[in-house]
Amino acid sequence: MKKILVANRGEIAIRVMKTAQKMGIKTVAVYSTIDRNAPHVKFADEAVWIGEAPSNQSYLLGDKIIEVAKSLNVDAIHPGYGFLSENADFAEEVEKNNLIFIGPKSKAIRVMGSKLAAKEAVMHYNIPMVPGVDHVIIDIDEAKKTANSIGFPILIKASAGGGGKGMRVVEKESDFESQMNRAISEATAAFGDGSVFIEKYVTSPRHIEIQVMADNHGNILYFFERECSIQRRHQKVVEEAPSSVLTPELRKKMGEAAVMVAKACDYLGAGTVEFLLDDKHNFYFLEMNTRLQVEHPVTELISGVDLVELQIKVARGEALPMKQEDLVIRGHAMELRVYAEDPTNDFLPSVGHLDVYQLPTGEGVRVDNGFEQGMDIPIYYDPMLSKLITYGKTREESIQLMLKAIDDYKIEGVQTTLPFGKFVFEHEAFRCGNFDTHFVKKYYDAAMLKKQREEEAQIAALVALQQYLEDQKIVRLPIQ
Repeated sequence: MKKILVANRGEIAIRVMKTAQKMGIKTVAVYSTIDRNAPHVKFADEAVWIGEAPSNQSYLLGDKIIEVAKSLNVDAIHPGYGFLSENADFAEEVEKNNLIFIGPKSKAIRVMGSKLAAKEAVMHYNIPMVPGVDHVIIDIDEAKKTANSIGFPILIKASAGGGGKGMRVVEKESDFESQMNRAISEATAAFGDGSVFIEKYVTSPRHIEIQVMADNHGNILYFFERECSIQRRHQKVVEEAPSSVLTPELRKKMGEAAVMVAKACDYLGAGTVEFLLDDKHNFYFLEMNTRLQVEHPVTELISGVDLVELQIKVARGEALPMKQEDLVIRGHAMELRVYAEDPTNDFLPSVGHLDVYQLPTGEGVRVDNGFEQGMDIPIYYDPMLSKLITYGKTREESIQLMLKAIDDYKIEGVQTTLPFGKFVFEHEAFRCGNFDTHFVKKYYDAAMLKKQREEEAQIAALVALQQYLEDQKIVRLPIQ
C-alpha cells in the first residue's frame, strides 16, 4: 500500500494522514470549494477538488471519489467517520474497482447499519438486550399494547441511524401516538427510512462502548472501554477511558461480549460496540458502529496503540501484532469535543470567523485539530473544530490537565463548547464518577454559564483598560 485517499475533511482527515505519513504512505486529500485552503488540503501530498460546499455535491459523491482515486493510482480509501464511512454501497463499489476499503466489508456495514438487523445477528450469542420489539412497527395500536406490556417509560428508536435522530422517550401512554409520529417523521427526514422500533427505556443509564479490532486471520481483540455518558441531544461531548465504574470482571465480560458481536457479522477492522449500563451494572447491547469513532484517541492513549495504523495493517491483510493478554490499561485519558456551538443557547451552531485560534500545548495534552486562525466555520458540515485530549497517570491528573488546557485554548470569533467542558470537569458529580446520560438535564444551567461568561468578559475588559492606562502613563513620561 503506497498511496491512500482520505475521503473526509477536518481533524479526522489530518489524523489519518499523520499515521499514513509515519508509515511511509503517500496521501491524497479531497476537498470542496469552501475547503480549498483547509489544513487537511495543505497537509496531504496531493489534493483534488471534488465539488461545491454542500456535502451531497462533494464529500458524499462516492463515484467521483473512486474516479479520483483510480486516476491518481491510489491503493486504498480511508473514509474517516461520518460522510461515506458507514455506506455499504460505497464500500462495495470501492472493492469492485479493485481498491482497498480501509474498513469492514460491506455485508457487516449493512447488518450493523440497521439496529434491528444488528439485534437479530447477535441474539444467537446470548448477549444481553434491552427488552423490546425486534421488528419494525407498522401498526401503532399494536405497538401501544406492546409498550404497555413492556412498561413505560419506553424508547422509540429509528432503525436506520443514530445521533439521537428519530429517538423519543415516552413517559406515558397518552403521549405514545404523537411521539411515534414525530420519531417516524424525523427518521424519514434524516435517513430516508421511517422504520422505528420500541424498547424499554433504561433509567439512569451509562453509555459504555468497547473498541474492537479484527483481522483476516481469525483474531478479534478488544481495546477496553470508553465512557461516553456526557451527552447533549443524545450526542457525545465528553468521553474518557477507562470508565470509573467498571470492575476488571465486568470489563472482561463486556469486552468478550463485544468480540462476540464482531464475530456475529464476520467483522474486519476497527469497530465499536455500544452498550447501556444500568444502575445495577447490568449491560445491554445497543448497536455497533462500523468505523473509527470520533473518540478513538482516549483508547490509543490508555492502550499505547495507534488504531489507524492497525486499521491500515489489517486492510493490507496483516495479522494483528498483539494478543489480548498483551493489552493492559495504563493511565487515564479524557476527551472534549470542541464544537463551534453556543452552550448558553441550546448548543446551537455558532458560525463565524476564527479571529483568534491558539491551541494548548504541553505534556499530556493532545489536540486533533482541523482549523487555523483566520478561517471561517462553514455552515455545511458538522461544527466540530477539534478534539481536546488529555492523558495522566490517574483520572484526577487527567481532569486537572484538561482544565488547564481549556484555559489555554484561545478562541475568539465564535462560541464553543469549551466553557461547557470546564463546567463538566469541575462538577462534583463528574469528578466523583457519579453520573449518567442525564448529566446535562440534571445539572447543567445555561443561564448560570451565561452569567459567568459575562462576568469573565467584564473582568477581562477591566484588566485590558487598566493595562491601557498604564501604557499611556509610560508613553507620556517626559524624556530625561
